[in-house]
Amino acid sequence: MIRDTLKTAQIAAMKTGDKPRLAALRLILAKVKDRDIELRTASSVPDDDALVVDVLQKMVKQRRESITLYEAGGRQELADIERAELAVIEEFLPTRLADDAVRVIIAAIIAETGASGPKDMGKVIAPLKARHGTEIDIAAASALVKAALAGA
Repeated sequence: MIRDTLKTAQIAAMKTGDKPRLAALRLILAKVKDRDIELRTASSVPDDDALVVDVLQKMVKQRRESITLYEAGGRQELADIERAELAVIEEFLPTRLADDAVRVIIAAIIAETGASGPKDMGKVIAPLKARHGTEIDIAAASALVKAALAGA
């Protein structure tokens, strides 16, 4: 489980005295704990790894946006801090599927659901996200789905 890997990495960072890495790991674990608290009253709780991956993906997106803004504002030292955090966060994300593999999956889902045009994007995106949400970038996959449906 990713959560266990994060805790092990936190302990290792404490032992080695790697303060920037330790701070990033503590931040990740705090965000995961916040998400756990949010879901206490939820009717359905996602799989633990899916929950952690979702939190990590949101953190990656936030860091990338921050880096862009800091660099535009001439704050390179803050951008470098964000880049270091981003590197730590990305270590724990599962490897992404290549675009070709995603296209094959999308084609299979289109055939399975009978989606025939851009108006049927939801029919394709929902099962794609449910089955492969941790392995693909949904934003990038959305563009691939749109292209596949436009040609269908």
